[in-house]
Amino acid sequence: MRPLIDVAHLAQLMQRLEFTLLDVRWSLDGAEGHDAYLAGHLPGAVYVDLDRELAGPPGPGGRHPLPTAGDFAAAMQRAGVTEPRQVVVYDGGSGLGAARLWWMLTDAGHRLVRVLNGGYPGWVAAGKPSETGEVTPERGTFVPEPGHRPVVDPEGVIQHLRDGGALYDARAADRYRGENETIDPIAGHIPGALSLPLSTLLGARGFAPRGELVAKTGHLRAGDVLSCGSGITAAAVMLAAEQVGVHDLVLFPGSWSGWITDPSRPIATGPDAGSLPEA
Repeated sequence: MRPLIDVAHLAQLMQRLEFTLLDVRWSLDGAEGHDAYLAGHLPGAVYVDLDRELAGPPGPGGRHPLPTAGDFAAAMQRAGVTEPRQVVVYDGGSGLGAARLWWMLTDAGHRLVRVLNGGYPGWVAAGKPSETGEVTPERGTFVPEPGHRPVVDPEGVIQHLRDGGALYDARAADRYRGENETIDPIAGHIPGALSLPLSTLLGARGFAPRGELVAKTGHLRAGDVLSCGSGITAAAVMLAAEQVGVHDLVLFPGSWSGWITDPSRPIATGPDAGSLPEA
């Protein structure tokens, strides 16, 4: 099952099937997604707070480390997630919040998770119905079992690069080069990482058409590692790659914000990938 679903297809399926709809509107600038949700959302959709429910406290694991399995279970059960029912997640169109939850649910063993391409703006633009206010669903029964997807820690990244593996950085190109870092306290990238900005995989309304995604992600191979600022944007690149049949990519959850918590780890700046110093 491809991870993306378009507005027309979802609207058609909703006429005869039940879905768990989850609204994960979130942005890097800290704008409050819950207010937008209350003002309008897909009928029956439940809001999920990325910062509070899909991430643990900031620390050595970066700005958005993965939460504990127990905390994630509590969040998904509150949101009404149940294993047999298909889940569709959406956000404000960037793909960031939705991809984070898609990755976490599929990593935790849920087999029926899709992302609404274009998010809520695409739904509204197509003239589909919406509603306002809070939705409180019946408590779900999903019990996460994380570990269905490969992840790597900083030491694993170093070993991966020294073994000749590829690492791709999904942040904006200027942040990769260390020219415009407004989020993390240190600018640059992991030596050896190649730049693959998520923005190059997006179109006017959501992810780019299949042909463009093939052209821009077709070089990725199973075992390649994806990184970004804090593990969220990288999940969106993984989603785009899986949409066109590229599987078994590896997430570095801590990403740049976790890498720089240890001052002994090297950094690189500029347009070139650079390389790790000799061991």
